[in-house]
Amino acid sequence: MNKEVKKEDLFRYLYFFVGLTSFSFAFTFFLSPHNLVFGGVSGLSILFKELFNWNNSLFVLIVDIVLLLISFVFLGKRKTIGSILGSLLLPGFLALMAWISDITGYVNEDLVICSIFGGVFSGIGLGLCFKAGFTTGGTDIVNQIIHKYIKISMGKSMFILDGVIVTSGIFVFGFTKFMYAVMVLYIMTAMTDRVILGVSKSKAFYIVTDKTQEVKKYIIDTLGHSVTVFDATGGYSKETQKVVFCVIPTREYFKLKEGINKIDEDSFFIVTDAYEVYGGK
Repeated sequence: MNKEVKKEDLFRYLYFFVGLTSFSFAFTFFLSPHNLVFGGVSGLSILFKELFNWNNSLFVLIVDIVLLLISFVFLGKRKTIGSILGSLLLPGFLALMAWISDITGYVNEDLVICSIFGGVFSGIGLGLCFKAGFTTGGTDIVNQIIHKYIKISMGKSMFILDGVIVTSGIFVFGFTKFMYAVMVLYIMTAMTDRVILGVSKSKAFYIVTDKTQEVKKYIIDTLGHSVTVFDATGGYSKETQKVVFCVIPTREYFKLKEGINKIDEDSFFIVTDAYEVYGGK
């Protein structure tokens, strides 16, 4: 049991360090050189470097330390501990990447390529950090405080705060850079979700039909998958209906969809992504 726990912790920290490396790489080689203000404290550091010639990693370190102190006051010791490691290590990784950048002298002038690769690598980095159970600190702390005291959801808080930071880039770097920054933010968010959730290899079907036996027979005999049938009560009609539930590989999605429509054109079904499926035969 202890060996399994240690192995799990080892992979968590490995994901975390790889995530920090990926994010720092994207920031240093693709985003910062083109002044793409994508949100967060790291994005804010790009603005301060342009306006006041502040070093990126030093700015991130100072702001993160201040936010950790604020977090300790408003969120308490327990929640603050989870942000300490990322807040202190990220500036170090940014400084390391800046040093590597100076040595290699690599510069990519293509803004489109930098926006795409910057969004992809930063999204992968953040996703690995979050998947490992860590955060990079920074504005995550502010979002938690806003959520706790102003009662705004974390999603809305992130949207507002990052939106303000990204939009502020218009006044310093112009509207074109702002549009590229929005593209970076979109790609980054999509990649973060993909890393955390993974790629959906299965689909879950919830099927309401008057021909339950025929649909069940089609799934079991034709597609070769098991089903679960359970009772549900209509919220409006108050009538009891049968719901057929099954999980199938994504590649068979259209087979089942067309099969259901052929059996019962009046059927109602919901399809969702199933990112992880365990057990069963």
